[in-house]
Amino acid sequence: MKANNKKTPVHSRPSHQVRIIGGIWKRTPLTVIVAEGLRPTPDRVRETVFNWLNFLLAGGWQEQRCLDLFAGSGALGFEAASRGASELTMVEYHTPAFKQLEQVKQKLGADTVTLLRADALTVVTGMATRQQKVDLIFLDPPFGQGILQKILPVCAKLLSAKGLLYVEAEHSLIIDDKTQEKPDWLEGWEIIRADQAGSVYFHILQRSNLVHDMPEIQA
Repeated sequence: MKANNKKTPVHSRPSHQVRIIGGIWKRTPLTVIVAEGLRPTPDRVRETVFNWLNFLLAGGWQEQRCLDLFAGSGALGFEAASRGASELTMVEYHTPAFKQLEQVKQKLGADTVTLLRADALTVVTGMATRQQKVDLIFLDPPFGQGILQKILPVCAKLLSAKGLLYVEAEHSLIIDDKTQEKPDWLEGWEIIRADQAGSVYFHILQRSNLVHDMPEIQA
């Protein structure tokens, strides 16, 4: 959900809206600005993802420290905050998108939300150096820029013992061919849930050594 910073239109303007689908701010609209590469997670995808998360977290949002990288419209982060996440840090580099996030935070009175106008890789690297931990990471980077390969290994250092990571990508992260080796940047991760909506693939990942402890997820 991050704008491509190299091709930002000179005049960004409001285009359409998505809505928070659950929690205390249910049905609140979020304006999506026009910007190259900004693609908010659709309502129907978020509904599926948050159903997964509700099951995996056993409804325990109040204990979740969340990090929303490439926050864009804020659809994922504000959804988590609406459902009661104890802390939420949203990272967005694109200035018009960041200003829109500031307006939404003020409108909602979202005191548990911290906004950072910064480069996502720089932020997670700094957090890892300081040995900070989070319980849930939303990772929805621009497509076609090789960002997942760089940032996933660092995200692994940030997650708490049973932390979860949500990823959107332009291709599936599942390796179907048994003869194909898992790429280095996916080492240490297991995909515990995945689906596709149009040209977008979305996944929930957890570190490999914890997957055997996870309950089976019903479709």
